[in-house]
Amino acid sequence: MNTARLNITLPEDAAKILSDVRNKSAYIAEAIRQKKMIEEKEKLKKKLESAYKLAAQEDYETYKDWEDTIQDGLEDDTR
Repeated sequence: MNTARLNITLPEDAAKILSDVRNKSAYIAEAIRQKKMIEEKEKLKKKLESAYKLAAQEDYETYKDWEDTIQDGLEDDTR
């Protein structure tokens, strides 16, 4: 596995969390991967939500276009 050496600065509270961790590099690498995966899932969730809203709007517009046709020939039974 290829590696890259980084020199980073952390807040004290984050450094304290790492003080008891044996393999700090692996711990940080896994945390970064998990954070990235969460961010990607959130992006996909927002895209999906947007697509559903667009589809719902398109469905409604199609319904409105056909609304009069759907009711053709139906008698009003509210006597």
